[in-house]
Amino acid sequence: MRIASSDGVELAVHDLGGEGAPFLVCHANGLLGMAYQAMATHLRPFFHVFAMDFRAHGDSSSPAGDRFDWRAMGEDVSAVVGAVSDRPVDTFGHSLGGAALLLAELSAPGLLASAYLFEPIVLPDDGLDGVSARLTDTALRRRRVFESRPDAMYRYGSKPPLSLVQAGVLATYVEHGFADRKDGSVELKCSPEHEAAIFAAAGKPTFSMVSAVRTPTLVAAGSTDDHFTPALLAPPVARALPYGRLENFETLGHFGPLESPSRVAAAILAFHGKG
Repeated sequence: MRIASSDGVELAVHDLGGEGAPFLVCHANGLLGMAYQAMATHLRPFFHVFAMDFRAHGDSSSPAGDRFDWRAMGEDVSAVVGAVSDRPVDTFGHSLGGAALLLAELSAPGLLASAYLFEPIVLPDDGLDGVSARLTDTALRRRRVFESRPDAMYRYGSKPPLSLVQAGVLATYVEHGFADRKDGSVELKCSPEHEAAIFAAAGKPTFSMVSAVRTPTLVAAGSTDDHFTPALLAPPVARALPYGRLENFETLGHFGPLESPSRVAAAILAFHGKG
């Protein structure tokens, strides 16, 4: 489906099939909806799964004026929810996707029936010094063009973090996350500049903001280390949400839904009392 959002954006929404009520998957920054196809296979017996591409990701268009304020990501979510259902929708959000879901709910309370959020980006009210700058710099250093999809697959699979992703998931990401060029090479659909602009943009939700979200929410976290990871934010986010609770995946990292799609899907279904 093609869905109109704000700033002249046309969003791509992928119907991943299934039975039951609509279930919306919202991806992390730099990824795309189709990367969660393996997770969706385990949800399809219970839900009709849709996966969206945020602005400037996957098959969605870029915004007029390059507006990447995180509130615009919430507007993308609101547009898609309105297109797939006339009732509140059960949802999954990863990193940026989790933040966007919370922002959408804040702008239209009752939009979401539930939210399972894997390491959503929600910040302390006084911010986190230097984090956005580090993530922006990392994004800008991403390689844009590869000789071929097999070349991209080999290089991504040779070092973390994408070497930790399940091989089939990585293959799906490489298949759908690159555009063909006339010379036979392939280029990232989400450019490093756009990924970096999103990390640098304003409008990220904060602990005090999400305290107004009344949606039943599970906040999932992978392992942590001595450096900043979104997993460190998960416990205070769960505490800030009036109907939030925390779940830990000690053997998974920030890419957990792509590292073990079946395990995360099982946790989603358990949250809904299914499976």
